[in-house]
Amino acid sequence: MPTRTNRRLRTALGAVATLATAGALMAAMPAGAHDRGHGHGHDSGRYQDVQLLSFNDFHGNLEPPTGSSGQVTEKQADGTTKQVDAGGVEYLATSLRTARENHPYSVTAAAGDLIGASPLLSGLFHDEPTVEAMNKLDLDVTSVGNHEFDEGATELARMQNGGCHPTDGCYEAGKKFKGADYPYLAANVTNEKTGKPVLAPYWVWKHKGVKVGFIGVTLEGTPNIVSASGVKGLKFHDEIETVNKYAKILDKQGVKSIVALIHEGGLPASSAYNYDCDSAGAGSGVSGPIVDIAKGITPKVDALVTGHTHNAYVCTIPDPSGNPRMVTSASSYGKLYTDTTLTYDRRTKDIVRTSVKSANHVVSRTQDKAADMTALIGKWNKLAAPVASQAVGHISADIAGRGAGTPEEPLGDLIADAQLAHAKSLDPKASLALMNPGGVRSDLVYKASGAEGDGVVTYGEAFTVQPFSNTVNLVDLTGAQVVQALQQQVSGANEASPKILQPSAGLTYTLDMTKSGAARVVTDSIRLNGAAIDPAATYRVAMNSFLAGGGDGFAALGAGKNPLVGADDLKAFNDYLTANSSAASPIAPPKADRITIIK
Repeated sequence: MPTRTNRRLRTALGAVATLATAGALMAAMPAGAHDRGHGHGHDSGRYQDVQLLSFNDFHGNLEPPTGSSGQVTEKQADGTTKQVDAGGVEYLATSLRTARENHPYSVTAAAGDLIGASPLLSGLFHDEPTVEAMNKLDLDVTSVGNHEFDEGATELARMQNGGCHPTDGCYEAGKKFKGADYPYLAANVTNEKTGKPVLAPYWVWKHKGVKVGFIGVTLEGTPNIVSASGVKGLKFHDEIETVNKYAKILDKQGVKSIVALIHEGGLPASSAYNYDCDSAGAGSGVSGPIVDIAKGITPKVDALVTGHTHNAYVCTIPDPSGNPRMVTSASSYGKLYTDTTLTYDRRTKDIVRTSVKSANHVVSRTQDKAADMTALIGKWNKLAAPVASQAVGHISADIAGRGAGTPEEPLGDLIADAQLAHAKSLDPKASLALMNPGGVRSDLVYKASGAEGDGVVTYGEAFTVQPFSNTVNLVDLTGAQVVQALQQQVSGANEASPKILQPSAGLTYTLDMTKSGAARVVTDSIRLNGAAIDPAATYRVAMNSFLAGGGDGFAALGAGKNPLVGADDLKAFNDYLTANSSAASPIAPPKADRITIIK
């Protein structure tokens, strides 16, 4: 995903943590430094149930996410499904606190992307509000995700250790940001120069003689989905090799019960959070990268908490010895949490794997709000209000983006149109724009939220859609390179999980998904303003700086010539909304008919 920086005051952050910073991180959060058992229970003989509560991909969603981004699919007893409103930190706090009741042995963990790509309420303040909320939630430990590196390792170090922002300073008079009470784990991220981890690789939870070790990793491919400045000077290592390495270290220290927090995930067979993932046998209900990772991680690890794909699943996948092992993911944005029971054997100090039970639960909005989280939201909303409430445009209905559930998203098309309009203001020769789907973070919702009128788009809502501080770039590409870029959507690294670029108006073509690889793009169907793409001709193409750097596996886009850097992508989007809409003439959702898909 692209990298975003603060919208109130643009910054030029250092991209790589120094050796001193890495050392400070390790010193600040040594493995096993905390004993944070919740409650005051008594030993119960040889076996002790440990409650593991977990979630992932929160992305700074302190307020309930809107539209389809704030819903989960629930399977009903009769086999039908319904959408349930969920999420918001006020409700997540209540859910977790209620779940912990009568569980004296309870630990709460997360699998990365708690920050980054956040709505304005958190993103405007470099995610300090989210870290503050996680502290109040009594989060015990988390792995890093790719978005933890959006602003570079130096800024991630500040998230851990505290201190005011180097450019923006302190947001509240007389108050210094304290940093995270919980450790960020990054076992597979090392400093290129020293070879040492930039954060603690593992942490041990201890309570009344019970010890559970946690190893945290992000996906090895993080550099491919984060802007280069965010990962400069860092090296990302294989997830399996790293987890196995530290599992051995923990085992030698006498820690036999181990959980891996892995910011990589899978694709469930059903979108319902409560479907039976193992209905056809262990590992039958999920596919994707996490399957091979789970099958390769040593049996010393007793459970895997995963993320990144924003999906919900509770599955067992066989370990290298062929024994089932629990693998979970709790969707995204705080809409679900996972409750896993780990039965600890005090004699062997290990988890009885045959007794592991787990389930995902909805963070329902019908329960009481946590008063301390309501106060936290109110405090930061007051600080954000002068920026967030500005009206930037009008829409006639919901415009689906991340929640569209289709390869081509109406909101993706609208953003591409906005970027092309901005590009044409810089160079009239600009002829098309392409937008990466992962950069569209939410939907635009018609219904009023707060004091605004129905259909009004505020700066805060636009920020939630486009929270990255990318620039709109123009490059020269040959027609052959444009075709190659379209083929890279569905081939190579993107074949198993296609990344369909959102096209500006005028670019049309057909995808035949019954075929494989690059052949899925029907090349003789590609048209620009009705004319066939000429492989030898040169086209002026607009895209964000993330794609212009070859992000998401689009090497063809990274090979563009004669670059011209335009304005911030959010500014381009807001300018387009302002120029092309009014209360009397709002923007209607694009038809999303630029790509014809054969299934």
